[in-house]
Amino acid sequence: MTILFHGAQKLDAAGQVDDFWMTVDGGTILATGHGRPPLAPGAAELAIDVGGRWLTPGFIDLHGHGGGGHSYEDGAEEILAATAAHRRHGTTRSLISFVANPLAELEAQLAVVATLAGADPLILGSHLEGPYLARERRGAHNAEFLREPQPAEIDRLLDAARGTLRQLTLAPELPNALEATRILVENGVTVAVGHTEATLEQAQAAFDEGARLLTHAFNAMPGIHHRAPGPVVAAFDDPRVVLELILDGRHVHPSVAALAFDSAPGRIALVTDATAAAGSVDGDYSLGSVTVAVRDGVAMLRGTTTLAGSTLTQDAALRVAIREAGVSPADAIAALTTVPAGVLGLEHRYGMLAAGFAADAVILDHALTVQAVWADGRPIPRAAT
Repeated sequence: MTILFHGAQKLDAAGQVDDFWMTVDGGTILATGHGRPPLAPGAAELAIDVGGRWLTPGFIDLHGHGGGGHSYEDGAEEILAATAAHRRHGTTRSLISFVANPLAELEAQLAVVATLAGADPLILGSHLEGPYLARERRGAHNAEFLREPQPAEIDRLLDAARGTLRQLTLAPELPNALEATRILVENGVTVAVGHTEATLEQAQAAFDEGARLLTHAFNAMPGIHHRAPGPVVAAFDDPRVVLELILDGRHVHPSVAALAFDSAPGRIALVTDATAAAGSVDGDYSLGSVTVAVRDGVAMLRGTTTLAGSTLTQDAALRVAIREAGVSPADAIAALTTVPAGVLGLEHRYGMLAAGFAADAVILDHALTVQAVWADGRPIPRAAT
């Protein structure tokens, strides 16, 4: 089916274009331009009049654990329900993140995602946020399941994922962590430094071995100290490295987020780290083997003041970035699209409204509220069915 989008204000990493049009066939963008489209609306099989609203690429989430009341930890049906909730908020491509669990359970979870990703191209693969994390910085991860990386275990996880393990977070100061990083990178996995006590030098060593991401920068790691700069400054200083930010106004203050965007231009990825409570209501939710209490929209490990993921959706992160952190609209959109695509090596296919890219698009009103979402050339239902 040939689809024509017209009358849009296009916004992507390349900037803004008024009176923008775009033709789509199947799951791919055929052509774009501005002014009068070469195909009259009546000649298209389907014409979408964007009516002067924003048209952006679909968002990509590198890091999330659930949404809409559903947890990724609870199997295939729950994963599909949770990703459907995030798609209604503009996230058209997702990694499925898992917390620290016993190795056999992680293998089973990876196998589930491998099967889902084979059937649903909107699921990009898995992200293991554990179990190779520092105990002192474990956050909501169960300490019983934390361990040191072993090459044989890495091979087991890779085999279970059948080529769909896209990302793994580890603490680079752990024994064997640098060797594990080399193995993962050789197998096409994006390695992230996170949940770590790493010094500047230890983070730099991981980046030199091929790690290319900092998991939720500033959270679950040493902060910036004038005599001990830590992993955040190591990431700022390395142009190869992307930094995740959970921009809900709680995990990172908007002023600090602005500092990050200024310090690492073109290298900030806005992620949700969402729990099942994202897009749902306050209450108690499971995150792996632990319980998360959500009160007034804030997710904490029950009985503590430890933040345990978020209730964030990516459209909300966009609003915080622009309105509260003062990030330019193009840079904020890049942080949801081209930057996460690039760190996964998928920048040739996702993240831009340009010919040859996937037909993923979000229509936003001028309050930056999602009005419609298209993924792989198909409309995403606005309400659960």
